[in-house]
Amino acid sequence: MSQFRRATPSSSRVRARSLSTSARGRSKGTPNKVTAEVREAIAAFAEANVGKLQTWLDAVAEKDPAKAADLFVRVLEYHVPKLARTEVTQDAPKETETIKIVFADPRQRSEKS
Repeated sequence: MSQFRRATPSSSRVRARSLSTSARGRSKGTPNKVTAEVREAIAAFAEANVGKLQTWLDAVAEKDPAKAADLFVRVLEYHVPKLARTEVTQDAPKETETIKIVFADPRQRSEKS
């Protein structure tokens, strides 16, 4: 028989738990322990295999260079995070400003210009 007892909706234990759920558990913003452990395990795996990455990419590139490039970009995202998209909104200037650019031979330029 299982060591866990099956809860039924009529159980007083279930009702007591549902009333005090907000008082127990992790508080808002506290990372989930299991999630943190999984991330640590993935980081350890990645660290242990960093030397093999080039070999794996080379093997994939022999058969499918596009796939190897895709894998490289996907791995790179863990090193260089994607930038969030931002939208800049600004009113257009009411007056237009004209800027004159003159290209001159550097040998003919004077020291004052």
